[in-house]
Amino acid sequence: MTPIKLYMLAFPVFIALIAGEAAYYRFVLHRDYGWRQTLSNVVVALGRLATEGALAAIVLAVYFAAYSLRPFDIPMDRWESWVALFFAIDFAYYWLHRASHEIRWMWAQHAVHHSAQQITLSVAYRLGWTNLVAGPWLFLVPVCWIGFDPLSVVLMFAANLIYQFWLHTEAVPKLGILEYVFNTPAHHRVHHAVNPECLDRNHGGVLIIWDRLFGTYAEEHAGTELRYGLVKQIDTLNPLKIVFSEWVALFQDLRSARSLDDAIGYAFGKPGWAPQGQGTTSEAIRGMAITRGGLAKEPGLLHG
Repeated sequence: MTPIKLYMLAFPVFIALIAGEAAYYRFVLHRDYGWRQTLSNVVVALGRLATEGALAAIVLAVYFAAYSLRPFDIPMDRWESWVALFFAIDFAYYWLHRASHEIRWMWAQHAVHHSAQQITLSVAYRLGWTNLVAGPWLFLVPVCWIGFDPLSVVLMFAANLIYQFWLHTEAVPKLGILEYVFNTPAHHRVHHAVNPECLDRNHGGVLIIWDRLFGTYAEEHAGTELRYGLVKQIDTLNPLKIVFSEWVALFQDLRSARSLDDAIGYAFGKPGWAPQGQGTTSEAIRGMAITRGGLAKEPGLLHG
């Protein structure tokens, strides 16, 4: 099995689920499904597929280089090895996802995913085209180095991303006891929300336990309206603007930097960072919300 074959097997399921979600919006919620955004999401996803395919050899070369330095072999003909690989990949995903929210250089790509103002299944693969430059793939290098062969690593990572497809919907309610261990649509709606109390929360892939362990967990509460998007909405369906808007903003800030420290802060500080603490990072937004009378009562404080 290869990642491509795995995606091909999943593709008909994705289409059926999107059709079902659209019917739910039409006949149950009586809301617009947002077909224009869906089409834009598909174009962005195809661009991601093309760029990933073109650069896959470089990524695999780095993974195999790390694997060649492994301290020991992990045999992949044992089920225990696959279980261990599952946890290793999910743990690595938590940290690459968290870093993508906390390091602006990585956020410049990840913002593509969060720029959607409506959460539907097609948003799952609304992903940036600059993965090689942004660097999240580097978080899998240690997994290869400890002894998991790179082909198994990329296969398990693909399976992790396939799982996350169904998380991008408002059609699935909270799922009871499963919420304690697994990442679910309810958890992921919080992750995409721009409400101050939801900022930079619920980074897990398949499991939510990492967020619970490392203090980034937030729960979806009944009656709280969740809003989606970015602190500065880009309000466009143009795939090129969706993909490159945050990179353009980043390089504009770099041009305005008055010192090396400022440039480093703009590039590798948290999104929203600015000199002399004048920025609007997630912590600053939450702090302002608390000061003004409660996290859930400040509709003007948004962040992606």
